[in-house]
Amino acid sequence: MKYLPWLLIVALVVGAGMLYSSNQKKDAVLGQVQAELEQARVVSSETNQAPAPVANEELTRLRTENQDLLRLRNEVRKLREENQQLNRQAQTAQAQVQTAQAQAEATRSSAAQALAQAQQLETTSRMQQQAAACINNLRQIDGAKQQWALEQKKTAESPVTPRDIFPYFRNNTFPTCPAGGIYTLNIVAALPTCSVPGHALPKAP
Repeated sequence: MKYLPWLLIVALVVGAGMLYSSNQKKDAVLGQVQAELEQARVVSSETNQAPAPVANEELTRLRTENQDLLRLRNEVRKLREENQQLNRQAQTAQAQVQTAQAQAEATRSSAAQALAQAQQLETTSRMQQQAAACINNLRQIDGAKQQWALEQKKTAESPVTPRDIFPYFRNNTFPTCPAGGIYTLNIVAALPTCSVPGHALPKAP
């Protein structure tokens, strides 16, 4: 029994050694775990911090693109407004041109009508003047016929030629129709006539 204490002491020493060895291993493992945790924390911190510049750059790029997009939208809006204004101005100018053309056409039509009326009046006046001159010639011819028949003692049925009454005109010039008509002397009792319609002496009642 005298060895029992020593056996207990040895057992305690062995147990303490084993416990120390186990604690040493635990400390080593704990240190390794702590090191890994620290490394993981550093890596995590780096991971969390690393994207920040990238995120800031992306945010800056997006903001720049957004500003460019807004600027382009404003430019497109201004261009549309300018285009609409130009279209309105073009429509106004076209309407003014059409109005001016209509007025010019109306003026041209009025001028053409006025010219046609003036020409018609001129033609009518000229025809009236020619008819009056021709009727005056027919009166002279009839007067020459009657004077010739009186002096030559001709009957009412006697025919008359231009040669017969030639001397009874001034400068021995036989009158001519201003409208180009042809005179027919007829007999003494009949009135001389012109081939132009409307050139005729009024018949005696």
